[in-house]
Amino acid sequence: MTAAVTPATTVEPVTAAAPPRQQWPDSSVFLQIRVLTARSLRSMATDPGVVLFGLLQPVIILFVLTQVFSKMGAPPNFPAGITYLDFILSAVLVDNAVQSAVQSGVGLVDDLKNGVVARLRSLPIMPSSLLIARSFANLVRSAVQAVVILALAFGVLGYAPSGGAADVAASVGLTLFMSWALGWAFIAAGAWLRRAEPMQNLAVIAILPLMFASSAYMPVQDLPGWLAAVAGVNPLTYAIDATRALALGIPGADAIVPALVIGVVIAAVGGVLAVLGFRRPLR
Repeated sequence: MTAAVTPATTVEPVTAAAPPRQQWPDSSVFLQIRVLTARSLRSMATDPGVVLFGLLQPVIILFVLTQVFSKMGAPPNFPAGITYLDFILSAVLVDNAVQSAVQSGVGLVDDLKNGVVARLRSLPIMPSSLLIARSFANLVRSAVQAVVILALAFGVLGYAPSGGAADVAASVGLTLFMSWALGWAFIAAGAWLRRAEPMQNLAVIAILPLMFASSAYMPVQDLPGWLAAVAGVNPLTYAIDATRALALGIPGADAIVPALVIGVVIAAVGGVLAVLGFRRPLR
């Protein structure tokens, strides 16, 4: 009698359960801007010469012009009871704002050349995040430089504005807004030019006429006729007059609204042009 053969039972190998796959949600635009802004600020912190060299022209103007022209007679339309240091400091802060704006464009050119932008374009991020981050980094740099200039003016030169602390703070805030707005113009220039040399040349061509053909160093009424006409349509004249009126408590506060409107227009047009230029293929 033959015994029944029971078929062997197949034993399935025991494997460890795979851990659940972690899902990473897409980063928000705000997170992208924050991370890229922090990256730009870290590069400035590791190279403080960028901030220091950006201070050279405003500080030289502050010390040289105040020492040279403070002993000269005031022009006919110079505000009564205002020293030349008080008069010129707003111009120095605006000049610093323009210098910082230029550096924002130069920084974008560097990112385009060193391969950072090419690597970022391979990531799922919004292209304009890098541009917005660059503008915010420029704002922080301009604020740090403005604090240094004010510290030198208060501590070394004896700057004593007649406006209150809140008015001086509002004056500095308006200056920083203009720096941010002008930064978009130079970011747009950097996105289209993509070379450092033309950017530097553009800065010289733009800054010197804009600063000297304005109310920066002398009241517009005391300028020659043709130069006064140019200063009357110069955007920096409105910015300087507004910041000066706030800090010193003198007439001219009616320039605040035009300065803000001009800044918004510059930022809007510059932002659109910057995005269009930035989207072009890299070469």
